[in-house]
Amino acid sequence: MNNSELKEKLEAHYLNYRQKFSSKDPVWILHRFTDEKDIELIGLITAAYAYGSVDQINRFINELLLKTGNKPYEFTINFSKRKDKKHLSGLYYRFNSHFDLLDMFSSLNKVIVKHGSLKNLFLSHYEAAHTNIIPALSGFTNELNKNIPKNDNRYYHYLFSNPVNKSTCKRMNLFLRWMVRKDNVDLGLWNEVDTSKLIMPVDTHIARISKKLKLVNRKSIDLKFAMELTNKLKEFDPFDPVKYDFALCHIGIDKKEF
Repeated sequence: MNNSELKEKLEAHYLNYRQKFSSKDPVWILHRFTDEKDIELIGLITAAYAYGSVDQINRFINELLLKTGNKPYEFTINFSKRKDKKHLSGLYYRFNSHFDLLDMFSSLNKVIVKHGSLKNLFLSHYEAAHTNIIPALSGFTNELNKNIPKNDNRYYHYLFSNPVNKSTCKRMNLFLRWMVRKDNVDLGLWNEVDTSKLIMPVDTHIARISKKLKLVNRKSIDLKFAMELTNKLKEFDPFDPVKYDFALCHIGIDKKEF
């Protein structure tokens, strides 16, 4: 398949999957909210826990939202471990326990009190001169993680991956896709960030279909893989290469033919 044929198919799948509620994707949880501060917070939390099946993720996030009274920002800004541990006790997702949730809300509380919003935190590390969002993402996750010493809770640090560790940072790149891009799927709240600087969120589904379509030569699934894939997709849309993520991911999940 040549580049022209690839682009035509990618665009067709993008148009097919960009319809609202075209899947069970956790992104639709964000669309329930209208306040940007709620959307940011539940977006980050949902992305952080976006490992496993979509049904598991949706079930966990919906249960967590009930614990917060469906007011994630209000719950976070007023959070204290002593007061709120009773609300989160026993709530866990796979190997992340309720202790990770307590640490997460404690860290998010500190960040929101200091910066006012997650967007402000990210923009404090973002520069238009940067080639991509990696430096800003590194600063962003550093601040989320520094409040919780790694030797105290190693599973908490799994939630907010940092590109300095050379992983694909799939879940954090997914969060940025939701916040920066704007269409029926992605919410586009952070329009100060250039969509061309986003990195493809790479998981096993994306990696498999990317290799099958020969979009990537690299064998190791790491940050370099994600960047190589992003650069290839820029050949089809240099201003918004990550727009193809949602369709490619769900083709893989749904086991559909490309």
